[in-house]
Order: sequence, then structure tokens, then C-alpha cells
Amino acid sequence: MNSTYGQNIKISIFGASHAPEIGVTVDGLPAGEAVDLQELQAFLERRAPGRDAFSTARREPDVPEFRSGLTDGKTDGSVLEAVIRNRDARSCDYKAIADTPRPGHADYTARMKYGEDFDMAGGGPFSGRMTAPLCIAGGIALQILARRGISVHAQPVSVGGVSGNEDVMRAAVKAAKEEGDSVGGIVECTVEGVPAGVGGPLFDGLESRIAGLVYGIPAVKGVDFGAGFSAAYMMGSENNDPFEIHDGRVVTRTNHCGGILGGISTGMPIVFRAAFKPTPSIAKEQDTVDLRTMENAKISVPGRHDPCIVFRAVPVVEAAAALAILDAMQDV
Repeated sequence: MNSTYGQNIKISIFGASHAPEIGVTVDGLPAGEAVDLQELQAFLERRAPGRDAFSTARREPDVPEFRSGLTDGKTDGSVLEAVIRNRDARSCDYKAIADTPRPGHADYTARMKYGEDFDMAGGGPFSGRMTAPLCIAGGIALQILARRGISVHAQPVSVGGVSGNEDVMRAAVKAAKEEGDSVGGIVECTVEGVPAGVGGPLFDGLESRIAGLVYGIPAVKGVDFGAGFSAAYMMGSENNDPFEIHDGRVVTRTNHCGGILGGISTGMPIVFRAAFKPTPSIAKEQDTVDLRTMENAKISVPGRHDPCIVFRAVPVVEAAAALAILDAMQDV
């Protein structure tokens, strides 16, 4: 099973949380683009598990192995393929709950679609673990965009309903963890340097292309651009961004549109937010069902889990945005 995205640059992600390996293929990358492997590894480290007290205790090195697509440190025009070995999986944690779907997870829906023999240990292909290969492709896209003067930066702006500095937000995570619970949050992403004219109407819209990838990140339940849902409460005179000339170029005085009008970039910063649900794997006892006996049951999820995925999701959002922008720019 794999999952594919892209019109010009096609990304396919394969593997599963507890499979021997997970990986990505990228078809359509321009040839001759340098890839700094140290910079890429540093980017992957930001997402990797087991790096602090607020992430899962699962410890994975997450060092990519490139099987094709790179020659002498540059893209060579062939399909790029890279894998990451899973070295710290503990599938035994999931055997006892194989027939009792975890609330908030894809256990039940996957069983209905693929049958009872489908391997959902650790969340299978629905796991946040699958964002590691996404970050390989996205990390390369970030390097390519940087050479074109385009930067992508994301940050958490709210966790567990609490906004403020990172220490305040992490305190909310700590409190939830101590209760055997979890919290969600919001990640905001800003893309600067995209010229006006990238994207298209309707299904080619830049919002659609970015959101399509961002919604592929497990636990994302909402995406909005610019003023987003707040625009529904504004007057047209408030929401419209007035145009003006600044230093010889057209800009907008405000940026309620989030840098996109009619699905096409305006040249202003592209700004969007992604809402992440609380991690569904929690220690608290929850109600579920036993699919063998077809009776009601109780469950407390074992294993190693993040009490909040927002902080580790920040580079994943950057990766998704970079891939969507790079893909759309190939239309120009």
C-alpha cells in the first residue's frame, strides 16, 4: 500500500509504522539540484521520536538510505527513492487490543475496508510514523525552494487551548500527560518569496494543493488560510485587502486572503494554519467494542505515545507546504 500526491512532482509514501522500513519515492524533481544530507538530517531530527520528555519514548535514528535519484550529492533526474529502517518497533504492545478498536484511531475503519488480517500495529500506514518519509521529500523541497528565494517557517501557536510562549504550551502538555490524557493544537505556517501568479482556479487552486498535502498528515482536522473562518464574521470592506504600490511593486496593505486570491498567489506571504486533534492513544480507560464477541468493552491503550504531537508536527507542516509550492511552481 502506498499513498501518492502531486501533479508535476509525484510523491509516493509506502510502508507502515511497524514494518521493517518506511519510504518515499519522488518522481519529477528537477535534475542537478544539490541535496545537503547534513541539513536534511537536521531537519528530520526535528520530527524524530524519542528526543524529549514530551514525545513518545520510541527511539528511531531516522537516517534515510537513498536507493536512487542522487548522484554525487545532486538529483540526477531519475526517480528518487529513500527508505528509513524501523528499529524500535514493539508490535507486542498491540496484540492484546487487536479486536478492540482504539477510539479516535483508524482501527475500525481500516478493518472494515481491508479486513481483520490487515496489520494495524502502531497505527500501520495511518500512523504519524509515516510523516518521516514525507519529511525526506519535503526537506529536499525546502532546500530547492531556498535557492529560489522562498522560505517556509511553521510554529505552534496554540496547544490545549493555551497560547503564548513554548514553555506555557508545554506546561499544558505536561498537565495532560500526568492525567494520562493528551491535547491537540494549532500550527501556523508562513511561506515567503513565492511570486505572484502561482496556482490556478478551482481544483488547481494553491489552497487546494497545499491543503491536500496537509490533510495527509495524520491528526490534521482543519486547515484555513489568512483570516480563515474569521472572515465569515467580517464585512467585505474589512476582509478585502487594499492594493498599493510599495518599492515599485504591487502589494496588499493587509493579508486577510493569506497570500492567495482565486487560487493564485498574490506575491504576499502565504499564511495558513493546521489544527491537530489530541493524540488518540491515551492511558485513560475508554469505551469501545470487541469485534470478536460483538459486545461492549473497555480499553486503555498500551505502548509509547506522544501526549501532544503539535511540536513534532511543525517540520511536517513545513515539508507539506514546501512540496505543494514546489509542485505548483512547475506549472509556471
